[in-house]
Amino acid sequence: MSSRAEKDHYIINGGNPLSGEVVIGGAKNAALAIIAASIMTDETVTIENIPDVRDTNVMMEAMEGIGVKIKRVDRHTIEVNGSCVENVNIDTENIRKIRASYYLLGALLGKYCHAEVPLPGGCDIGSRPIDQHVKGFKALGAKVTIERGIMKATAEKLNAAHIYMDVVTVGATINVMLAAVMAEGRTIIENAAKEPHVVDVANFLNSMGANIKGAGTDVIRIRGVSRLHACTYSVIPDQIEAGTFMFAAAITRGDILVKNVIPKHLESISAKLEEIGCDVEEFDDAVRVTANGIIEATHIKTLPYPGYPTDMQPQAGVALALAKGVSTITESIFENRFRYVDELTRMGAHIRVEGNTAIIDGTDGLTGAHISAPDLRAGAALALAALAADGTTIIDDVRFIERGYEDFDQKIRDLGGDIIKTDDVKQEIKRSKFRVV
Repeated sequence: MSSRAEKDHYIINGGNPLSGEVVIGGAKNAALAIIAASIMTDETVTIENIPDVRDTNVMMEAMEGIGVKIKRVDRHTIEVNGSCVENVNIDTENIRKIRASYYLLGALLGKYCHAEVPLPGGCDIGSRPIDQHVKGFKALGAKVTIERGIMKATAEKLNAAHIYMDVVTVGATINVMLAAVMAEGRTIIENAAKEPHVVDVANFLNSMGANIKGAGTDVIRIRGVSRLHACTYSVIPDQIEAGTFMFAAAITRGDILVKNVIPKHLESISAKLEEIGCDVEEFDDAVRVTANGIIEATHIKTLPYPGYPTDMQPQAGVALALAKGVSTITESIFENRFRYVDELTRMGAHIRVEGNTAIIDGTDGLTGAHISAPDLRAGAALALAALAADGTTIIDDVRFIERGYEDFDQKIRDLGGDIIKTDDVKQEIKRSKFRVV
């Protein structure tokens, strides 16, 4: 990650309703696990529809650091060959910055019965317990230790197990699935996460010769195989990027056709948008959101899939800040998901947080301000707030947004939004039409 990228900002001139078409990229959260899983065969794996974002690039750099051969066929297609892994100790400064680093633990443990990976970082949205990962690996026969921020897992061999997850967790479900695909016997994971990217990783592993059934339900059954083989696989569209642009239509009172999506994955998001007064039209692989009238208040509680996603909570918070009436959002997944509230309040929102609930008293409008992106999804949500605000907003720390959104500013511009990225705010304001008060 370049030092220049650390200093990038967005300058956004609000007031333009966003309209037009936007094409959604591959799902970051699925891609990260699939990239990690691709090293579990010695044959060359081709992965298509990879989003070109910071997190996926950091993951690939870390894998190249242990001898994995990765060839970029084009911007969104890679070929991965894991036959020349030199060691199973991944420890780079960058890999500590992404949550999905832990998928390399499951992949390396599954293939080599040994792995050493730093504990995950990513956005500071709350604790990310790894106890269910540890429980799953131990059940499969591994010895797991944590020393100086590095998680180590070793086993003479992995054996199938019956594992009950104490909480629904996407990361642990995927990680245990990776470790179990070549374990001897039949593994059962109960209370498994049902998110679309869990299903996508299972489908990818099955394309490599794994035997996984039940992904997408709360019981996953895995019959261990002796080896995995080459495949070509395309990552599913990004549910959260799609949802972000769907809410962009609501927040800016626009009309956006969101293309290259799986509407089934967006049902909880579509339902809330309709509840607050938007028109949502579904097509085979697209969703159109139109917001012509008043946004109405509603109540939201984040839940595991198929409930309303925690990654879409800040975007909803911005929409409800502009709604008529009092709304509530209850956050049941991460305790620090309301870090955007202080920044949104600086723009004129009326929100108070009590425990894990935000009480939002809708206001007629927001005003531009100088704010910071506290994390990936909150950063994107604040950019949407800036697009609806009166005047100019400067957003610092946009590197967080670029962790998970490809060409975010360009896609906004293509929809008619007034946004530029710069590493020199003063110079840009001096030479542009932006007006900062």
